[in-house]
Amino acid sequence: MAKRDERVDQVWVDLQPVGRRISVVPGTTLLEAAQQAGVEIAAVCGGAGSCGKCRIQLMSGELAAPTVSERRFFAEAELQAGYRLACQAPTLTDVKFNIPPESLSTPQRLQIEGEEIEIEPDPTIRVVDLLMDPPALDDLRSDTTRLADTLVNEGLDRPHLGQSVLRSLSDELRAGNWSVRLALHRQDTFTGGVIDFSAGSPISAGYEVVSVLAQGQSPVGLAVDIGTTKMAGYLIDLETGKTLAKDGLMNPQIAYGEDVVSRIAYANQHAGRNPDGRTTLQRALVAGVNDLLGTLCRDAGVERKQVVDAVVVGNTVIHHLFTGLSVAQLGAAPYIAASSEPLSLEATRLGLSMAPGARIYLPPNIAGYVGADHVAMLLATGAWQASEPTIALDIGTNTEISLALGDRVLSCSCASGPAFEGAHIHAGMRAAPGAVEYVQIEEDQLRVRTIEGRPAVGICGSGILDVVAQLRAASVIGPSGRLKPDHKLWQSHIVKWDGGGAFRLVDKADTGNGHDLLVTRQDVNEIQLAKGAIRAGVEVLLAHAGLTHADLHTFIVAGAFGTYLDVKSAINIGMFPPLPLHRFQQVGNAAGTGARQMLISRERRRIAESIVGRVHYIELTAQRSFTDFYMEAMVL
Repeated sequence: MAKRDERVDQVWVDLQPVGRRISVVPGTTLLEAAQQAGVEIAAVCGGAGSCGKCRIQLMSGELAAPTVSERRFFAEAELQAGYRLACQAPTLTDVKFNIPPESLSTPQRLQIEGEEIEIEPDPTIRVVDLLMDPPALDDLRSDTTRLADTLVNEGLDRPHLGQSVLRSLSDELRAGNWSVRLALHRQDTFTGGVIDFSAGSPISAGYEVVSVLAQGQSPVGLAVDIGTTKMAGYLIDLETGKTLAKDGLMNPQIAYGEDVVSRIAYANQHAGRNPDGRTTLQRALVAGVNDLLGTLCRDAGVERKQVVDAVVVGNTVIHHLFTGLSVAQLGAAPYIAASSEPLSLEATRLGLSMAPGARIYLPPNIAGYVGADHVAMLLATGAWQASEPTIALDIGTNTEISLALGDRVLSCSCASGPAFEGAHIHAGMRAAPGAVEYVQIEEDQLRVRTIEGRPAVGICGSGILDVVAQLRAASVIGPSGRLKPDHKLWQSHIVKWDGGGAFRLVDKADTGNGHDLLVTRQDVNEIQLAKGAIRAGVEVLLAHAGLTHADLHTFIVAGAFGTYLDVKSAINIGMFPPLPLHRFQQVGNAAGTGARQMLISRERRRIAESIVGRVHYIELTAQRSFTDFYMEAMVL
């Protein structure tokens, strides 16, 4: 990193969570740097420092001292925590900063779509409408006794009442004039493997009061798929199974590391501090889920106290950081999870703003780097019960792959890296307006399409995959990934770069930031590394089963990136095996769909827990064949 007292011509500005990085002259404000990078930060006052809309948080590096304008908008503690106005913050060194969602003028494309759920609702929540006798001088029973007696008269067991529910119970009963709707958690729905962290008695048959609702209010559930980069949330009516609202959000932990390995490192490096790294990462994630829930409740027109149940899925590292479990042991071989069993947690103890007694259900993890999100994907796609050999993979910074073979499933995980999110790519960015997402070369004619048709400002994952595939098909690059200097198209698009040349994808006259949009040899190498890891993982599983890719009946591609990639491009560069296109299924956010299924169905939770018992996890680093497959798969 450039030091403050060094005379440098340029400094690097890293903009998160959009994944853009740009070189600017020292003294350039963060707002100006963002504008040059094509990232639209809200600046209603035009950069005068009077509207306070361009709030950001500095994560590393050094800026000029806060201005008078900034001291009007931020308390001293906030300034100490790195909060600044982008328009008032000139760079002094290389810096990295985080842009909150409310400070972005244009949202990133967040994958929240997936297969709809077509199963009969049978949630863990049961709703009971009660008309209770009010207290009188000749009936001095306590509110809790009166409630329990009324439930017994309805033929139900005496309920468990947690402390969170007790705090508001008396006010709720009187506000409803003793006519209330109770949301009861059916405690006997848990299977034997669930670990419960409740403050009350151990789980047994019976009911626990989760929330006191007004007459006519529906019980609502929350399903969340937390990815390394993005999270998707769904608000579901538990009586009908209908999706009331859905939305996405960038994972706020990105500010502390692009991938799970860097977040494990952050947690370990800051261990023992107050707050320590693990606590900081958990609080960031819980705050993100709370923000997402608030948006969903507003969109659906429901109160938070109606959100009485939740299912949360994520990879094992995200699972541990969300629940506050140790991740230190996940950072070194043999990569052991702190817990692989399904968990039941009290929402209030995690810091989630839901119904007073709401619980969070987290399905089981498979291994240290194959988590409950993969279980949810296998559940939603039905891959776990495929009668013919089926590959199901969820592409991300960490790619989980399963090979279903009837009554058993082989699974592995490979570090495919953040290239498919646009990171480590020279002009890379995440999927936002202006990102190149599709490229075609026909007869030396180059065609580029961007998200929302905006002028190009960067390249997202599907775009860089297309670029590499198209350049390879046109023989602009060879099998090793080396650019061919004598190629006609290369000569017409060459730009001097870093002592050599780079391929100009979009001329600066046509971009949204006035800079040539370049593809470098390093970009090609990043895709080779990522696609090589994925293909090698597939081949290891097939070899373990004594099969070849020709034996595959179905190839399921899940996840946000998997939704938008061009399967032909993935085949052409060797990331996917050369199968007929009809064998491929792109299923969107299947992990989110699986989470929704488990939210509304007790039976789907039982199935998810049983799936883990079928899985045989294969650690790729322990496989001698992996390196050979990987080196072979690097070839384009």
